[in-house]
Parts: sequence; C-alpha cells; structure tokens
Amino acid sequence: MMNTPETIHISLWKQKHFWIFLLPSVAGVFLFMAPISFAGDITIPVAILANTLKAVMGGLLVPLVTAIIAVMAVATVAATALKPSFLEKSPFLKGLLTPSPLWVAIRLIGGLAIVATFFELGPEVIWSGDTGGLVLYELLPTLFAVFFFAGLLLPLLLNFGLLELFGTLLSTVMRPLFNLPGRSAIDCTASWLGDGSVGILLTSKQYEGSFYTQREAAVVGTTFSAVSITFSLVVLAQVNLEHLFLPFYGTICAAGFVAAIIMPRIPPLRWKKDIFIDGAKPGEDAEVIPEGATVFSWGLSLAVKRAGQVVSLRKEAAEGAKNAVDMVFGVLPVVMALGTVALIIAETTSLFTILGMPFIPLLNLLAVPEAVAASETLVVGFADMFIPAILAGSIESDMTRFIIAALSVTQLIYLSEVGALLLGSKIPVNVVDLFVIFLLRTVITLPVIAGLAHLLF
Repeated sequence: MMNTPETIHISLWKQKHFWIFLLPSVAGVFLFMAPISFAGDITIPVAILANTLKAVMGGLLVPLVTAIIAVMAVATVAATALKPSFLEKSPFLKGLLTPSPLWVAIRLIGGLAIVATFFELGPEVIWSGDTGGLVLYELLPTLFAVFFFAGLLLPLLLNFGLLELFGTLLSTVMRPLFNLPGRSAIDCTASWLGDGSVGILLTSKQYEGSFYTQREAAVVGTTFSAVSITFSLVVLAQVNLEHLFLPFYGTICAAGFVAAIIMPRIPPLRWKKDIFIDGAKPGEDAEVIPEGATVFSWGLSLAVKRAGQVVSLRKEAAEGAKNAVDMVFGVLPVVMALGTVALIIAETTSLFTILGMPFIPLLNLLAVPEAVAASETLVVGFADMFIPAILAGSIESDMTRFIIAALSVTQLIYLSEVGALLLGSKIPVNVVDLFVIFLLRTVITLPVIAGLAHLLF
C-alpha cells in the first residue's frame, strides 16, 4: 500500500531524526529570535549573553580586541609574504590568513589604526572619540561579544533543519514579494529582534553553503539585515523624541518594506548573477511543494531529512567555533579600518555635506522644515548611522529630527559596521555597490518617511 502525504507526515514524528531537528531548532529560535524584556529593553537571548560577556570582561575587552586586530595584521602580512607550509594543510587557516592583496592592505590599516587609537599615537584625528576611539571603545567590544556567541550558536539555526522548514512555509510570501527563498525571513527576524550583524553572519554562512545565489545573498545582506529595535530606540533618544517610539518604528517598518520590494528589482542588486558561490546554477526549486503534499508536511520532511545529515554534535560545535573565529579574527580588522577611515572623512572634510546638497530640492518638495540643515545629515550616515542623529541636535523642528532619525535607520548601509561587515564577508558586494544602494534607499524611503511624518506632526 502506498503511503499518503498524511501517513508520511505522521511517521516523521516517530523518527529519531525528528527530535534531532526539533530540539536544537527550538533552542536556536529561542536564542536568536525570542523577544525578551531585559534591563528595560526588548532584546534576544544572544544579545543578553553578549552584554553579559561585556560586563564580565569589563576593561579587558578593549585590550583583547586591540591585540586580536594587531596580531591579525602582522600574521596576515607574514603569512602572505612567507606562505608557510602548514597553511596548505588547513584550508580554514589558509582562508583566514591569506586573503586578497586588497584585504591584506585593509587589515594592515586596521592594525595600525587600532594601535594608534589604543595608545593615542600620532595625529589626534585618528584616535579621537569621534573617529578611531568611537569604533574601538563603542563598537568593537559589542561586535566581539555578539560574534562570539552568535558564531558558536549559529549551527542551531543553520544545520538542524529549521531553515528547510521555514523556507518552505514562507516561500509563498518571500518569493512573490522579494523573489527570495523563504529561509531569508530567518535572517530578517534575527536582525530585527537582535542585531543586524547576526543577520549578515547568517546570510554569509548560507551563501558560503550554496543556499543563496549571489543575487539572493546581496539582496538579503543589504536589504534584510535590519537595525534592531533596541538601537532604533537609542537613535530616537538622541533626537529627544522617545515618546514617539511606536509611530517612529512603524514608520521605519513601512519605509523598509517599500525599499525591500523595490531594491531587488533595480540595479545594482538586479544585476547580480543567480549563481552559487561555486559558479553552479540553481537546480529545481526545493521550495516547490510536490503534488499531494501540504506546505507543512513537505517542509517538515525536508527539515527531518536535513537533521538526518548531522554527523555528530562535536562536529557542529567545531563548526560553530570556526564561525566565531572567522568573524572575530577576520571581520573586526575590517570594521576598524573602514569605520575609522569613513569617520575621519566625515569629521575632517565637507565631502558628505557637498554630497547632500542635491537633496535640498527634494526636501523642499516634501515640505521638510530646515531643509538645508537636514540635507547635511542625509549622506553622512554612510560613514556611521549615529552621526545624523548627533548632527540633528541643532535642528529645532521636531518633524525634521524625526525624519532624520528614521531615515538614518532605514538607509541601513553604514561603513562603521554593516558596510564593513558586508565587505568583510563573502557576500558579493563592493564599496561602490554599497554607496549606490545607500543613495537609492535614501531616495526611496525619504518620501515615505516624510509623508508619514506630516501625518504625525
């Protein structure tokens, strides 16, 4: 007698592989996506673990991060020049220590910048609290702690079938709206509730595992690695409008949704190739539901099948450790280098002010008060998301400060963190792509934000 989809569905619950899927996946959902109220903020357990690590390590964290980035600069230059034989025996170490010449130079810049900042050597513009000091003391300790736990625990989301289940369940939403796999919704949720860096880490690992094509990875990394609720509140507090948080976050969600629909359909994201990291083309879509099966039963079947491929927990733990090492040792130097350079440009030149001038007519058209002052904040967010909110402090109009704060969050691409993380990952985007995407997101989301702001004020 032939099994029906229903009997197959029932039999899955009796398989040991079902429990191998269920227990780690539930743990992963809890750690990365369960919203918890902690210390007055809504956050996720991974972020709580990261904050706890920061509190426990205290003043040791900055010297540790400094040592890591400085050592990586020296080790990368030495490994690239000397090509020691032991690297050939370890593909992981070879990939970590011998990047392309461009990334060798960036790591070297990061090493020099962090040593200068930590010891306050050389020109103050390098190590001041507005440039290198901001990256070292405010950003890198948080990224270190997030990468440590997120990297270790990421296999719970990636390797036990959860993405196969969610990818099937959400394909009916993600494909028509964004032309993306259903599994991409996991990246967005983890970013939204926790931290954008977690979403980028998820996306990068799925791209490296040939679950995303180049186009899909670029779209997800630049569109769905959203800013967390917590950081959005910090930005709003900087412009003294905390009492408007609900309409503020609603505005961010509305503008972000519009951008997410439009951005994948226009260049440069539209021009990205639909091929995997190894050059292979996608085969038959695994998210297509076979005739006679339900969405849930098919998704569960794929999830249990994926769980059956797990060899041992030790191997999964080793993969998690490699994830953490790859992000901490490989990406933090990039963040230090690019973040410091971008902030120096923002602080010492009029580049971003000049780039913002073409937006004055658009701001006037949208009836934004103090349009000239507002224009000076629009492009500077490419260096760091927090700078526009700081500059907005001199603007009297509540509406304009609201618009600037919301726009700085929905622009999403800023070199001091998200941009540097994307460039440091294997996601196929370059700095020109990121700047064009940043400008396009500005043009797309500004009218949405301004329109909603006029309804509020």
